[in-house]
Amino acid sequence: MKHVIALDVGGTGMKAALLAQDGSVLLEARRPTGREHGTDAVVAAILDFAAELADEGRTRLGSAPVAAGVAVPGTIDEKNGIAVFSANLGWRDLPLRKLLGERLGGLPVALGHDVRTGGLAEGRIGAGRGVGRFLFVALGTGIAGAIGIDGRIEAGAHGYGGEIGHVVVRPGGPACGCGARGCLETLASASAVSRAWAAACGDPDADAAACAAAVEAGDPRAAEVWRTAVDALADGIVLAQSLLDPSTVIVGGGLAEAGDTLFTPLRTAVSERLTFQMPPVVVPAELRDTAASLGAGLLAWDLLSTEVTA
Repeated sequence: MKHVIALDVGGTGMKAALLAQDGSVLLEARRPTGREHGTDAVVAAILDFAAELADEGRTRLGSAPVAAGVAVPGTIDEKNGIAVFSANLGWRDLPLRKLLGERLGGLPVALGHDVRTGGLAEGRIGAGRGVGRFLFVALGTGIAGAIGIDGRIEAGAHGYGGEIGHVVVRPGGPACGCGARGCLETLASASAVSRAWAAACGDPDADAAACAAAVEAGDPRAAEVWRTAVDALADGIVLAQSLLDPSTVIVGGGLAEAGDTLFTPLRTAVSERLTFQMPPVVVPAELRDTAASLGAGLLAWDLLSTEVTA
C-alpha cells in the first residue's frame, strides 16, 4: 500500500505515523528525542527513527514509503528545508530536509512548522473539515496559530503568519520572550495560567490543569486567574476576527483539555466583544497531540502532488 512517513519532532518526544493518501493511519509510533544528550543526539534520533519507520513500512505494508514529512518547532525555512532555530532542541540552520533525504535513499521530504502543520491537519481531517477559512490556535507552553484558507495554510510573506500569541492584548503588560510586553501568550498560555495559579494558591508546583480543576470546584482565586486568561484570549480572537474574518476558530493545545471549563466562558467573552464582526464558531481541536504528525504526512502527499504537476 502506498504510504508516507509522517513525523512530528517535539521538545522531548517524537510522534510518527505511516499515512495513506486518504489520511488514514497505517501505523503509529513514538520515541524520545534524546534532547538531554545534545543537538547531535537529537538529529541522530530523528534520522534513525525515520529509517526505522521506512523499514516498518516495507515489512508490514509490503512497500517503501514514497515520501516523508516532518514537523519541527521554532523558526524554519520551509522553501529550502532548513530548521533555522529551535531553542528547545538547540539547533541552528540545520539542513533537515537534505539530511533526511539522504538517510532515506533520496526520498522526497517536506518540512513544516509544527503548529502550522497541526493546523493543516485540523483543517483537512479534523475540526475544520469542510471549512473554507479558519484560525487554529494552539494553547501550550506558548501560543501559536495557523491561518487556514481552502485546505491550505497561509504562512505569510516571511513565514510568520498566524502568530497570534504575539499579538499585544495588554499594552505594557508582562514581558514576553519575543521582547514585547503584554503579548497574548504571557496571559493565556498554559504556562501563563500555571504561573498565575501557583502564585495565587501558594503551591509552586500547581499547573494549569490544577487551576481548571479548582475552577470547577468553585475556588474564587482560580476563577479570577481563569477569567484573566479567558478575557485575554477573547481579546486576541476578536482582533484576529477583525483582520481575518474566519468562519471557525479551532482551539487546541494543553489548555483546551479543560473542555467546557474553557470553551463556555470563552464563547461568551468573544460574543460580548464583537461589534460589527460576524461571530466565528469556536470549537475544540479534534486531533489533539497527533495533529502535527498527521499534518506532516499531508505535507508529504502535497509535495508528491506538486512534483507530479510541476
